[in-house]
Amino acid sequence: MALILHINTAFETASVILSSDDEIIFEAENTFQKEHASFLEPSIQKICIAAQIKPNNIDAISVVNGPGSYTGLRVGLSSAKALCYALSKPLILLNTLYVMAYALKIRSPVKQENVLFCPLIDARRMEVYTGLYDYNLNLIKNYAAEILDDSFLESERAGKIIVVGGNGSSKLQKITKHEDFLYVNRIYLSKPVVILGNAAFIAQKTSDIIYSEPFYLKPVYFKK
Repeated sequence: MALILHINTAFETASVILSSDDEIIFEAENTFQKEHASFLEPSIQKICIAAQIKPNNIDAISVVNGPGSYTGLRVGLSSAKALCYALSKPLILLNTLYVMAYALKIRSPVKQENVLFCPLIDARRMEVYTGLYDYNLNLIKNYAAEILDDSFLESERAGKIIVVGGNGSSKLQKITKHEDFLYVNRIYLSKPVVILGNAAFIAQKTSDIIYSEPFYLKPVYFKK
């Protein structure tokens, strides 16, 4: 039985989850994006108290590492790295788009081989972070920051149903009416985070605590 602490601050809503194998034991959420940093430590303490464990009883820490909110990713990874270092626990990094694709497959009303999964993360204006996955969740179009228009995935749509979801999907809905796009209005990431984090722990797919960095997907620009 693996006890894993999962941190997700990539979006407007942040979560801290304690899982045992593939099952969620306790979960805490914060919907105020500017308070993600102050939310994490008290929530972790409360979850440990509720589960009647000490932080050292945790076997690993996973973090949703991007793409997503630049500030959120930094907050989540820095907290996860600090915990891993202090507790001498392994660090697991989860790609946000892959977690979303897994969630889309769970929610998809269509279960057939010609389905593709396209998570979309809002990157402001008409830009999104995205990738494209086949039915078995193999990445078939690499991660990119793309400007949406009516020709989005034009070559990939032929003979396929593309299941789309995420906080950037409403942008695509407004500019295209192609029938081969099937929209999932809301996807839930908690269970996919737990399942994928546990699978990575079993496979020993851990990351270097010192050198791990957020996966921003595109360069970060700071105003001077």
